[in-house]
Amino acid sequence: MRARNVTMWDRPDAHQDEIKHMRINSKGQVTIPQAIREQLGLLPGTEVQIAIDGNAVKLRKHRKTASRGGQLVARLRGKATTRLSTDQILALTRSGR
Repeated sequence: MRARNVTMWDRPDAHQDEIKHMRINSKGQVTIPQAIREQLGLLPGTEVQIAIDGNAVKLRKHRKTASRGGQLVARLRGKATTRLSTDQILALTRSGR
């Protein structure tokens, strides 16, 4: 038999302020409250996974999401318009001092 996760919905001692009531807009979108986004580290552009679990929807941060720096590097990779070596770039940046 599979172990069942107990959530705030199942707890008789759950405080009403822990359960957020949101409305789905005409595009099917729901706003995740800021406090929850901050607690879970959900930044703009963060990939999430969504799944149906019985009569509930589960949303969690995708585990393979690159860091913000990693996303920036990935976006810039291959965008250079010149073929300078690393040594040439460093020489150019140091020559301005």
